[in-house]
Amino acid sequence: MTTVGFIGSGNIGLTIARLAVDAGHQVVISNSRGPETLGDTTARLGLRASAATSGEAAAAGDIVVVTVPVKAFPDVPAAPLAGKTVIDTCNYGAERDGYIPELDSNALTSSELLLRYLPDARLVKAFNNIFYKHLFALGRPAGVADRSYLPIAGDSAPAKATVTEFIESIGYSVVDAGPLADSWRQATGTPVWGTPYGPYSNEKGQPAGEDVIRAALTRATR
Repeated sequence: MTTVGFIGSGNIGLTIARLAVDAGHQVVISNSRGPETLGDTTARLGLRASAATSGEAAAAGDIVVVTVPVKAFPDVPAAPLAGKTVIDTCNYGAERDGYIPELDSNALTSSELLLRYLPDARLVKAFNNIFYKHLFALGRPAGVADRSYLPIAGDSAPAKATVTEFIESIGYSVVDAGPLADSWRQATGTPVWGTPYGPYSNEKGQPAGEDVIRAALTRATR
């Protein structure tokens, strides 16, 4: 099984960690406050989970999940992520992150901005379009009729293959949404963001198949 490092331990990150542990993967969790603050979290996740610094989590992961506010991109450790497959779950919000001209003008996607800080990583956008409670609830075994799909975007075919294998292992199938330059199609406020999986008020969510996700991606406008 895979070791998955986590830089950030918010709702999406910890939900992915929970699904990964349940699928038999090892996880190494980090946050901005230090591993000593994560004892309760790793205890809940069980024996396959450990806490570390962000640099240690980056070094330990076969795959590394970056799940932090966009304003924290400069703090993500670049050196241990060189050559690694990195999943970017992050969404830009000016009210939290401050105004970032390259993002406000659509000159870059937030993933392309992260890649500026991690130039040697193999970056794949994923998990940023689904509510964490829906992500937890909608996982299904391969082959069932109501298995949900998640969009991914990236420039590295091998990295996309690695991320696809991981996502499939935790209960989802994948729609390839193109290169990082097209990852805006799954950003905050687009048709594929949240809506296909049902309202937040329904914590169990509703399954979203391949056709639904592809159609939502197609409807996105900038």
